[in-house]
Amino acid sequence: MQLNRTTLKGAVVSLAVAVSTTAFSATSAVAEISKIRIDGSSTVFPISEAVAEDFQKQTNQKVQVTVGISGTGGGFKKFCAGETDISNASRPIKEEEHKVCASASKPIEYIEIPVAYDALTVVVNPQNTKVESMTVSELQKMWSAESQGNVSNWSDVNSAWPNAKLELYAPGTDSGTFDYFSEAITDKNHRTDITASEDDNILVQGVSRDENAIAYFGYAYYEQNKNRLKAVAIDDGKGPILPSRETVENGTYTPLSRPIFIYVNKEAASRPEVRQFVNFYLRNAGKYSTEVGYIPLPQEAYAQVTQNFQKGKSGSVFSGRDTVGVNISELLKLEATN
Repeated sequence: MQLNRTTLKGAVVSLAVAVSTTAFSATSAVAEISKIRIDGSSTVFPISEAVAEDFQKQTNQKVQVTVGISGTGGGFKKFCAGETDISNASRPIKEEEHKVCASASKPIEYIEIPVAYDALTVVVNPQNTKVESMTVSELQKMWSAESQGNVSNWSDVNSAWPNAKLELYAPGTDSGTFDYFSEAITDKNHRTDITASEDDNILVQGVSRDENAIAYFGYAYYEQNKNRLKAVAIDDGKGPILPSRETVENGTYTPLSRPIFIYVNKEAASRPEVRQFVNFYLRNAGKYSTEVGYIPLPQEAYAQVTQNFQKGKSGSVFSGRDTVGVNISELLKLEATN
């Protein structure tokens, strides 16, 4: 399997299965194609794309799966309008988004499924040899709206850093990564004088070409571009910690580790092809998460969320909760007890 599937970001990936099951007439050359529509987070895209690609190879149904990218917020807009069956999300659904789904002309119930963990990664250009780690307070000073117009150079944040202009790259405001970083670091008060894009590959290119640039995005995009980027260790008061599978699993990479999700339209889940796809996703989420550069959940977590899906458990276990820094053990408790 090719692991550079994220190069297809920004386009809609259409996957079709050519072999029909007994659910379709073996003699019918014009059997109707069943469609599964997915959109949303660029962070979750590599996993869902990998799942969809292999689902089309292994299933015996005649199904077309499309995986688009419009950011977590953009994805929920389509999902709550009934335009998609599954929404990729790099943060939990917001209360206002839940209300939009619930108040639609045809209300949308959903099943929330965490599929992996991400280590949201801060990166700089490898030529920036002065910057190896940052405290959370330095990140806040760099990215907060209060610093806009006042903090322009690296040395404005830390006098030991270069006296050179900060070039800030960040996801767009429809991104769940933007939302999560804003909540975790800037108290939902993110500066706007930045180069923003929903396409993480554009952020990668910006930092790789500019010695004075900095960005943040999902760990998978750093993993695929290690030769062009340098990850910054984050100090949350207990010393600098680099993002990795180990530091996410043991809970030391805080506050930038987070669960990532798919949300399944509950009515769509009653369709055999959607149910088959989601079950295939859950059986293989750990494998695909690892392959594309994320941190798989423990097997007991996949067993629990599979049970939740089979029961049609709707709603969000994160509703009304502070989700910043929720570690894997806390996630397991939420999924099992709510």
